[in-house]
Amino acid sequence: GRKIIVDTYGGAASRSLAAFPLRVVYLVQPFLAEEQQALASVQMMISVPKRRFKHAVDRNRVKRQVREAYRKNKHLLYDKLPTGRRITLGFLWLDAKHHTSAVVEDKVQNLLRRIGESI
Repeated sequence: GRKIIVDTYGGAASRSLAAFPLRVVYLVQPFLAEEQQALASVQMMISVPKRRFKHAVDRNRVKRQVREAYRKNKHLLYDKLPTGRRITLGFLWLDAKHHTSAVVEDKVQNLLRRIGESI
């Protein structure tokens, strides 16, 4: 867990894209032989800073929206991922107010498409 986060957010190899109110940081890596079975080819996390939303219910709502949008649209990314590569994604919420699920889904789609084009 922690290593994935450090690699994705801190690594020189990681790339980042924004579609307000979301930013995504991602890292594409080759699979190591021994990991092939153990790990999913895509790992994803969502982070909603406490300074944006003080209440956990608000942070959880946003995470739920992003998770659902990702679930419905992850094929945009999976279809483009080359064999033997894995990708780690970190979604970061940038705004201090809520957006509708339709807007969130639109932005997640936009980001997944752009990542798909760049890998």
